[in-house]
Amino acid sequence: METSQKAHYALAWLISRQGYHAGDLAVVAWAVSGAKVPQPTEDTYDALYKGLDAEERQLLADTAQEVGIRLKKKIAGYSQEIGERGDVVVIAVDTATESTARLSIVYYRALKGSEFLERIEAWHETCAWRHTYHPIEVQDEKGKTKTIYIPFIGAPAPADIAEASYGSRLDDKLKKATVKRLLPCIVDGQPIPRDLVESVVRRASNRAGLSGYEWSKALTIACALYRKHKQGKENFDMSLDETRKTRDYLYGRLLAIADVLEERTLSEAEKKRPTNATRYMQQFSQRPFSTWKQIHELLTPYFMRQGDNASYYKWLIAQVEDLFTPEEFTSNKPLTGEYLLGYYCQRQKMWEKKEKPASESNENVNSK
Repeated sequence: METSQKAHYALAWLISRQGYHAGDLAVVAWAVSGAKVPQPTEDTYDALYKGLDAEERQLLADTAQEVGIRLKKKIAGYSQEIGERGDVVVIAVDTATESTARLSIVYYRALKGSEFLERIEAWHETCAWRHTYHPIEVQDEKGKTKTIYIPFIGAPAPADIAEASYGSRLDDKLKKATVKRLLPCIVDGQPIPRDLVESVVRRASNRAGLSGYEWSKALTIACALYRKHKQGKENFDMSLDETRKTRDYLYGRLLAIADVLEERTLSEAEKKRPTNATRYMQQFSQRPFSTWKQIHELLTPYFMRQGDNASYYKWLIAQVEDLFTPEEFTSNKPLTGEYLLGYYCQRQKMWEKKEKPASESNENVNSK
């Protein structure tokens, strides 16, 4: 009994000190030597920037290359502390019965430190995308506290993946089950469950049914999971690939162009209402060709309001459409999650870069 109590108290101390605890599920990783180790339940933001104050977090590096360098340095630091031959243990425990006095071990791995760190680094690199859902409290010039969202590039946490897949109101049982299913993907390098990828892609496609924050979070996590799901088969950049000619990616780009055109026109007119691209997004993912015809027809008044700038959007749409093969463009086959990557990357580029002058746009149109 004394040995059992010591083990339980030690485990409880480890969980409270550095583990993940939600409801009846607890997950923790530790080095037998006592050295600090990264936790598999953390996202890249927490893994790299935990402990920084609000001002420091506002100045975070925002490129994949800078984050990759910082991650490698962090892993190298852990490696030096643990040592290549040091042992690392990862354990997940859950209540075996309604009584919290008894626990069941639902996941257990003992690995060498070098192997554990390699897998953690691989997860953060291959399941990475640009996210903007971490809030921090800052003070403005008048001293008032406001909430802003810090962008970061990296892998989402298992708990956030569960919420993006099933909604923020998912019950504890489903959340626990999802976190447990993701642990082998992170620690053992197993593939992401396909149903999780499909679930988060469906939610991200239902833009009209989600709040702005929920949709934005679901979109970037869907991109991260789809990118991870296709690892080894296809390589996807987090920036726009204008040479990519796959049907789903191109259709995502078209939807983004229509969406940004409408958003800008409505913003200039000081009107707040969902764009047609937003309202038809779910239908678009199921029947892209016929839905695109509808959306394109509805763009006419927005082209008129843009005046000379309309030629830029028309040129951009024509440029993307020219990359399709006729058979793929006219196909109404449902889109895969790849269209979300094209949609996100095209939106990012258009919002980060100011519109070209009308004269330059017209030159582009005439030169095609």
